[in-house]
Amino acid sequence: MKNKVDTSSDDGQCPPAILVWDLPTRLFHWLLVALLTASFVTAKSGGNAMQYHEWSGIMILALLVFRTIWGFVGSQPSRFRDFVKGPTAVWRYAIALVKGNAARYLGHNPLGGWSVLAMLLVLLLQACLGLFANDDIVTEGPLYLWVSKRTSDWLTGIHKLNQYVIMVLAAVHLLAVLYYFFVKHENLLKPMITGIKHWTGNDTAPAITPIWLAAAFAVVSGCVVYLLVY
Repeated sequence: MKNKVDTSSDDGQCPPAILVWDLPTRLFHWLLVALLTASFVTAKSGGNAMQYHEWSGIMILALLVFRTIWGFVGSQPSRFRDFVKGPTAVWRYAIALVKGNAARYLGHNPLGGWSVLAMLLVLLLQACLGLFANDDIVTEGPLYLWVSKRTSDWLTGIHKLNQYVIMVLAAVHLLAVLYYFFVKHENLLKPMITGIKHWTGNDTAPAITPIWLAAAFAVVSGCVVYLLVY
């Protein structure tokens, strides 16, 4: 299936509705947003809230393990091979975007694909660092005893610095959504809520992986992380 689509409509009618983002992908996205918000708030609150910060970090790690698996076996638009393109494709898309003639894509565009991959990698690093971190008061990561205090302090420092990288990536993501909405007149937010995109063209709807498989991998992901940290 081609991901690049023509969103024009000769007769002026609303283009057909196509299911692009499956339920597991949408749940992952919004649960991640909620947990990241909780992690940020609890980290800034400190004190007893750090226990909730640790729990949210562990849940984020489980989500990321699931998303990694889903990136290989999930529905077509959610697979890494579908949206992670080479540097040449990304560069060409970026140039076309600046010129105002960038093609539209059913799933992630080449630039957006790299943005998604960068966010996943940075969040995975952050979650893993948190397992070894400490706050020099009462809170210690689940794997704190696996390393020396000096190493833990070093990892904690990276953990604190990496939060700013996450904030920058999140800001870029939000600005991109606003840019596409107001400049390109393309709503990227609604499909991530409903899963549906309206478009015209000769392409068939993407293959959607059964939801029971997502549930099975979600359980596996949770068990893997639980066994790791407890």
